Amino acid sequence: MPLDPALRDPAARARLAYGLLALVVLWPLFDAAQVRPGALFEAGNLTVIGNFLGAFLPPATGREFLGYLGQATLQTLAIATAGMALACALAVPLAYLASAAGRERPTLNPLTRGVLTVLRGIPELVWALVFVRVFGLGPAAGVLALGLTYGGMLAKVYAEILESTDPAPARALLRSGARRPLALLYGLVPQAAKELVSYTVYRWECAIRASVVMGFVGAGGLGQLMDQSMKMLNGGEAASILLCFLVLVFIADALSQGLRRALDTPPAARPSPWGWRSAGGLLALILAVWASFRLLDMDLAALLSRESAGAMGEFIASFFPMDLGADWLRRVAMGTWETLAISVVGTLLAAVLGLLLALAPLRPASHFVLNLLRSVPELVWATITALAVGLGPFAGALALALHTSGVLGRLYAQALENAPRAPASALVLSGSGKGLAFLYGTLPGAAPQLLAYTLYRWEMNIRMAAILGFVGAGGLGQLLYFELSLFHYAQAATVITAMLLLSMAVDQVSAWLRRRMG
Repeated sequence: MPLDPALRDPAARARLAYGLLALVVLWPLFDAAQVRPGALFEAGNLTVIGNFLGAFLPPATGREFLGYLGQATLQTLAIATAGMALACALAVPLAYLASAAGRERPTLNPLTRGVLTVLRGIPELVWALVFVRVFGLGPAAGVLALGLTYGGMLAKVYAEILESTDPAPARALLRSGARRPLALLYGLVPQAAKELVSYTVYRWECAIRASVVMGFVGAGGLGQLMDQSMKMLNGGEAASILLCFLVLVFIADALSQGLRRALDTPPAARPSPWGWRSAGGLLALILAVWASFRLLDMDLAALLSRESAGAMGEFIASFFPMDLGADWLRRVAMGTWETLAISVVGTLLAAVLGLLLALAPLRPASHFVLNLLRSVPELVWATITALAVGLGPFAGALALALHTSGVLGRLYAQALENAPRAPASALVLSGSGKGLAFLYGTLPGAAPQLLAYTLYRWEMNIRMAAILGFVGAGGLGQLLYFELSLFHYAQAATVITAMLLLSMAVDQVSAWLRRRMG
């Protein structure tokens, strides 16, 4: 009996066409990522991962080690805070130059935009590796790397926030004779202050995770201690470090949420915009930045001296001319394709797992799992997944999937909670099951936001996928680590350029997809 045309899904053909197109595009990427789910259940791999995880228990609790752990924890916090201070100092003038906000005729500065693309396109781990080679092991490399990468990220977002703010007050100030800096300061910044502060706090939370990752290349903190413990196969110490890091991230997350709630609270009516909370918060921030630089004992004058600039210039000059030989370019192209595959497969797996966790009925348990997944850095996950499935891109894709599912699961849960409830309620009242009500009532309303979050994470994952090879997870990172270890700087320059171009391409594709969704 033919189906009544009124009951047919009008979008069925379009969905089928998009599904077939996705299959055609994704199949080569899954092949390049060497996806082998069966490897997770091979007896040999299960034995290796079981022995490895078993070595983590019990966690180390020796007094001497806990002393080192406390120092590394403070150093990690100091690196993140000092790096963010440098990033903000760099981001404010760059955002001013790059933004079209506060201009009578909106124009963009392509030179500054290009600088921002380079700063944020090269992963902070690569910057840290370069600074370690110039300034030696220690936290200075981590602080400078965070300052450059996060300075580029903050400047881009600051410029976009100011451009999306109502321009009327700034234009009124310009027409009354005020210069652009004052028009921005008094016309746009008060409107955008909550978003600017909220994003800066979020980036500080991310900087704590990044500071741990950079420790794997000798930039100090918990990451360097973790790298030493894992190289010595000391699972008990690694477990204690990981638990400490989880607590640190949970505290940072709670502090971040508390600050965001405080920003959402309407200010009390008073003659002065500065209350005791605002003044106290500003004083605490100044003290935290001062204490961070004091703890790290960084000689900024030496880092910014002519000798340091000369050493940096000589090191950068050693990367040129790049190796553009046909054989090497072929290897770099293969690494680029592998890195793209790792990022796409990892993000897709994370989207599926994140959605399942977002829909999980056990809220406290699922919330803990989400926090646990996103608290463990990708490089640590990659070390574990490499033992589970062997070295290669599949380990990198799994590492990205585990970490990103924690991030996306939390964002998905918020988007689904904010989705309109009326369509799903209407379907339930008409006799549909909860599953169909979700698929046809809730999901369509939340889909644009879910897809936007996924694309943003893909942009970030392409940068992380480019460095997972540092622990044997394939792609451009593995090529870069190998060439830098052999001091082949001309070849390393080609790989770094490929990382930058790939990041720029993914940013453009992601932005185009978001515009199409809008």
